[in-house]
Amino acid sequence: MKKLNVALIGTGFMGKAHSIATAVVPILFGAPIEIERKVIVDIDEEMAQKASKQYGFAEYATDWREVVSRPDIDIVDICTPNDTHAEISIAAAKAGKHVMCEKPMSMTVAEAEAMLAAANETGVVTMVSYNYRHTPALQMAKRLIDEGRIGDILTFRGYYLQDWGADPNAPLSWRFNKAKAGSGTLGDIGTHVIDAARLLVGEFASVNAIVRTFIPERPLPLGRFFGQSGAASSEKGKVDVDDTALTLIKFATGAHGSIEVTRNSWGHHNQLGFEIHGTKGSIAFDYQRLNELRVAFADDPADAFGFRTIYSGPNQPFGDKLWPVAGMGQGYIDIKSIEWYNFLKAIAENKPASPDFKDGVQIERIAEAILVSGEKGAWEDIKQSAS
Repeated sequence: MKKLNVALIGTGFMGKAHSIATAVVPILFGAPIEIERKVIVDIDEEMAQKASKQYGFAEYATDWREVVSRPDIDIVDICTPNDTHAEISIAAAKAGKHVMCEKPMSMTVAEAEAMLAAANETGVVTMVSYNYRHTPALQMAKRLIDEGRIGDILTFRGYYLQDWGADPNAPLSWRFNKAKAGSGTLGDIGTHVIDAARLLVGEFASVNAIVRTFIPERPLPLGRFFGQSGAASSEKGKVDVDDTALTLIKFATGAHGSIEVTRNSWGHHNQLGFEIHGTKGSIAFDYQRLNELRVAFADDPADAFGFRTIYSGPNQPFGDKLWPVAGMGQGYIDIKSIEWYNFLKAIAENKPASPDFKDGVQIERIAEAILVSGEKGAWEDIKQSAS
């Protein structure tokens, strides 16, 4: 297969993370396809030019439409705010480009379905960047579940806790704005937990949620501002997205569960985790200790019964490609590199990636149902995708 040229749209934090991953994946894994980081795009020419040098792209541009239509571009990597995902993805797919899209996939279910339809028309490979599912410890959890080591799953308890939104004086970034973000905490971090739950337990049948906004207004930012910190003005603007969501789940398998997500939990910087309890054992994971998976099996001897820790290493998924000693430690960029390896492998084999746009549509349906349930205060059923 020929070398494939990558166009990265967006120069912010996620653009930087993706850039490092595409640079590192050939070193760690031996890329299944040879790629060239061809062009990086930002509407600000100065930022685009600076990023092209810092991130190692051959060219820079300011017009993503022109770049997406170029015949020499094969892969479009979307790392822009949520309100642009659908337009860029649809244009890229219709132009026959493979698409990596940062999460959440879209602003609405209708947008997500349109993105999927465009990809299906041309048969391009797609991936939604739910990178945490590629963590070796989480993949080890899936292996144990698939092997039947914890039996039939009874309950799932997931959470994603952050504290950067707890300060009422933090500026009103685009993540607090419905027109830019679509939803708040739920779309920003809650969809990561939904993705993990679908991967490990199965499809959601219905949800019952409490959704709240604790800080109704914030200082407007001074100048151009997209991140989690920066200078604030004395003028305030309205927060019109959710700060927290608590959700009960009925899974299609008959299992039950819950998800708690919030950006208002002091002391929790980036704490994504879950516990899964089955008829033969339990599994627990916390991303702030991402190299550890805690397990307990019912058939362990009585004098040694209880949770024990499996340390990520060469015997776990992808471990042989990362660092050769268990407990040596893997990090965020390692996980992004695994994500990109899986995406490129899917392109090389002409197979669906995971999670792809079909998965993304279902996650958007679940997220929308959680918001609707939060408004109604009642159980909300989830529409299922056709098999």
